Amino acid sequence: MGQMIEFPSNGTNGQGYLAEAPGGLPLLVIQEWWGLVPHIKDVADRFATAGFTSLAPDLYRGASTTEPDEAGKEMMALDLARAGRDLSGAIGELQRRTGRDKVGVTGFCMGGGLALVVACQRPDAVAACVPFYGAIPWAEAQPDYSKMQAAVQGHYAENDGWASPVAAEQLRETLADNGVSVEMFIYPGVDHAFFNDTRPEVYDAGASGLAWDRTLAFLKQHLG
Repeated sequence: MGQMIEFPSNGTNGQGYLAEAPGGLPLLVIQEWWGLVPHIKDVADRFATAGFTSLAPDLYRGASTTEPDEAGKEMMALDLARAGRDLSGAIGELQRRTGRDKVGVTGFCMGGGLALVVACQRPDAVAACVPFYGAIPWAEAQPDYSKMQAAVQGHYAENDGWASPVAAEQLRETLADNGVSVEMFIYPGVDHAFFNDTRPEVYDAGASGLAWDRTLAFLKQHLG
């Protein structure tokens, strides 16, 4: 359905997977720590079917893995400055393609953390931020939440040791203390990555369907 494209990224070219919807609302989709894998492209396609022109930047610039140890290494080695430029460039590409100033951003796992980061870096553009089991593993990347203008809807798993319910509640309190409109959903009995239907050991259809419906309604509310 979609296609790989290049887009300007602060003097270089970023690349990403674009799934367009006619007259669609602009949505940035940020990968898990595995890279720009088929699951993330499928998610972008699903958002396009639901009325969103979606762009998933390839933050690893071509690399991907199915091995957790390798994924962890890729994540911790990510050039955060370049990733920030790629995410900002992708926002500009979405604005150009849709003719809209305000964009939404969603991300999964590592990408959920980066969704929060880019919402603080680009408060001029990001109006809605939806992290799925997102945490920020890089000490140097903790955002200044006082800059955030986006509304936030978070989706977290009860049995998540990485982005735990305790961490999600702390994030909710921090955002609320900074005047951010925020709602957090903790899905009972499910694990980290419950939305990833390519991982049957953790995928949960019920929680995924509910999170999907909530996400679509939230994005349309704040972008439409």
